[in-house]
Amino acid sequence: MSARWSALRIPAKTAPLGAAVAAALLGSAAVFAAPAAAKEIKVCLIAGKTGALEAYAKQTENGFMMGLEFLTKGTMQVGADKLTVLVKDDQLKPDRGKSLLEECYGDDKADVAVGTTGSPIALAMLPVAEEFKKVLIVEPAVADSITGEKWNRYVFRTGRSSTQDAYAAAAAIPAGEEVSIGMMALDTAFGRDGVAAFKEALAAIRPKAKIVSEEYAAGNTADFAPSAERLFGALKEKPGKRVIAFIWAGAHPLAKFVDMKPERFGIALAPGGNILPAMAAWKAFAGTEGGIYYYYGFPKNPQNDWLKPEYQKRFGAPPDFFVAGGFSAAAALVAGLTKAGSADSEKLIAAMEGLAFETPKGTMTFRKEDHQAMQDMYHWRIKAGATDTDLLEWVATIPAKDLPVPIKNKR
Repeated sequence: MSARWSALRIPAKTAPLGAAVAAALLGSAAVFAAPAAAKEIKVCLIAGKTGALEAYAKQTENGFMMGLEFLTKGTMQVGADKLTVLVKDDQLKPDRGKSLLEECYGDDKADVAVGTTGSPIALAMLPVAEEFKKVLIVEPAVADSITGEKWNRYVFRTGRSSTQDAYAAAAAIPAGEEVSIGMMALDTAFGRDGVAAFKEALAAIRPKAKIVSEEYAAGNTADFAPSAERLFGALKEKPGKRVIAFIWAGAHPLAKFVDMKPERFGIALAPGGNILPAMAAWKAFAGTEGGIYYYYGFPKNPQNDWLKPEYQKRFGAPPDFFVAGGFSAAAALVAGLTKAGSADSEKLIAAMEGLAFETPKGTMTFRKEDHQAMQDMYHWRIKAGATDTDLLEWVATIPAKDLPVPIKNKR
């Protein structure tokens, strides 16, 4: 516009009036023809890409990038602002995760961060978000303390919490029956928080089911026989139904427990949901039930309808557990930036508290009190004739409104 107006020729006799008009027009052009300059919004994605949870981290990254692609229609823009994603590997080390987030917010000038895979690393990162006063979207770490006693106002979590997992698992326990449960859990914040949450969930919705024994082990444990024998001993004389339930991440011990023949004591195994490669080893156990955060065949909505064939085309497999999680984190980010109109932390927090947004699972809502995404969970059963990628049949959707997740952050 300025080039056009600068080329005007003003007749000599009307120069004063013409000059005034031209000046007014030039002023109008300056006001109305110059939109706000587009900004670069930097997003840091931190994941445990090295170590036992590498598969989880890879899925999260794939899902996050595909979510941004779908939600921005391939432009990688929110409004006029361009999204740039920096991906970093915390190697499942809390000190490294903390340092990487400091690097993201400080050296890289990231506006927002997303991560991470392991709960101990996520917990180490939380104070950094508060120190730098920048939003951190936690995905997929699940320890309750992330949105509980360790929480701060810059933390939002799209990933499910241990308590949400626990209510899904509790819903899969038969109602009205006396059930004795032994727990085999990972010896981490994830595992211990998970057992505590499961106890609360059982008390709330399955009061006749009780945890009678607990075992904890490191993720690299090779020999589960001592733990199994202690659980068998605690359960074998109990009346009613007997179950060993698992809260585990990484290489799953279910097959090793199966080899020890718990059925000789009338003990069933309840492994909980996991990624497809882990659950493929369970396909021989038709009828086994559990609760899960996501299984590609369950939700029916536009995002999941796009994700299923597109992920299959690109990666030769259905979208898995943590793919949906990464996509959901992208959905929260785009919805938050759109509503806020800015990457400014205070504007983002105001926009995201109470925000409802669509994901491959359906609608999630950030609870205002602790920024935990409230979301549906699923009750599943292993199919008869299950295959590696066609494993589960839907039993029930457990609506978010029926998951009485307590608020524990003492806000």
